[in-house]
Amino acid sequence: MRSTFLMLPASLLLLASHAGAQTQAYPMTDPGQTSRVQVTAPPQPFQFWDYEAEYISGAYAMSNGWHMKVDPARDGIVAQIDKQHPMRLVAVSQNRYATRDGNVWMEFNRGPGGEDMLMSYVPDTRIAQTVVVTATARLAQR
Repeated sequence: MRSTFLMLPASLLLLASHAGAQTQAYPMTDPGQTSRVQVTAPPQPFQFWDYEAEYISGAYAMSNGWHMKVDPARDGIVAQIDKQHPMRLVAVSQNRYATRDGNVWMEFNRGPGGEDMLMSYVPDTRIAQTVVVTATARLAQR
C-alpha cells in the first residue's frame, strides 16, 4: 500500500516534467534578418532664442532651382518656397527646425562658413521617400 502511495507523487512529477518539455523555444533566425530597436532617452529641453531665428532669416537659393524665404517666428521659423504656402517649423535644436508632423526639417549653419543649409522633406506620405535639397549660400540677410 505504501509503494502505491509513493508512486502517485512520482507519477505527478513525471507528468509535470513532460509538460514543461513541450514548451520549446522558438527556432533561431539568422542574425542578419532580425530587426533592432534602439531606445534613447529624450533630449534635454531646448531653449530657443529669437536672435537665432533672426540670424538665419533671409532668402536662400536651393540646389534644385527653388528660392526659399525664411522669416523668424515665435517658436521657430516660417519658410516659404517660391509661391507655395508658408510652413511653420519649430526649433528642435540650435540649428535644426522641423514641422510638427516631422515631414519637413531644415538644418542651418552648415559648412565651413555656416552659410550652407540642408532641407529634407517627404513629398508624399503614401510613399516611403525623402528628398534632400541643399543651399550653398544665403542670398540676403536681415
